[in-house]
Amino acid sequence: MPKLSIIAFDGTHYDFDVQNGSTVMENAVRNSVPGIEAECGGACACATCHVYVDEVWSAAVGAPEAMEEDMLDFAYDVKPTSRLSCQIKMNDSLDGLVVHVPERQA
Repeated sequence: MPKLSIIAFDGTHYDFDVQNGSTVMENAVRNSVPGIEAECGGACACATCHVYVDEVWSAAVGAPEAMEEDMLDFAYDVKPTSRLSCQIKMNDSLDGLVVHVPERQA
């Protein structure tokens, strides 16, 4: 089981063992991580699960695809490591992934 760390805007760490194939958003919602609203339920149709991938993990996670990139236009304070957490599927190669929740969602 890969490990996932989500760091809330206030600095609180949420650490989980997660299932391969689950998304960062699913794990955040399941565990009530503050700041991840996920209004569309993971359909890549909103920008309310926006996170910043820790720079160390940016290359491993990869760049957003076109549809996600379009949705990021609606996110608050987009940065080069911005991703929608509904589009990041956990697997063994992402064991230890760290993401940060922005100050607010769009």
